[in-house]
Amino acid sequence: MKVHSTLGNGFQEVIYQRALSIEMAKQEISFIREMEMPIFYEEHNIGTRRVDFFVENLIMVEIKAIIQLEKVHLAQAKNYLEAYNMEVGLLINFGSISLSFKRLENNKFNPNLIEKENPKIM
Repeated sequence: MKVHSTLGNGFQEVIYQRALSIEMAKQEISFIREMEMPIFYEEHNIGTRRVDFFVENLIMVEIKAIIQLEKVHLAQAKNYLEAYNMEVGLLINFGSISLSFKRLENNKFNPNLIEKENPKIM
């Protein structure tokens, strides 16, 4: 919220990523920015995707800087949660006049796979 209230809307995503990195570091929140994570299909690694933020070893955060979040953005973020086997995610939009965000849950989350798949933040 502080990042949006300080910068307002109208910047590209990377500007908000940088500002959010600064703010989370100030708040002593552990995170990895633009962490590359593997995507699997039937136990085959078929590529990678970068998540905007991986926070506290628990939460995937995707950032947008668009006028309005649409269903396609929610679907994309939910797909990332499933592909990364993460339980919770946030989709944050800095592009609208008021900050908007959606909390996302992965109904297919498998806690037995988390140690094997997700790296730990140092």
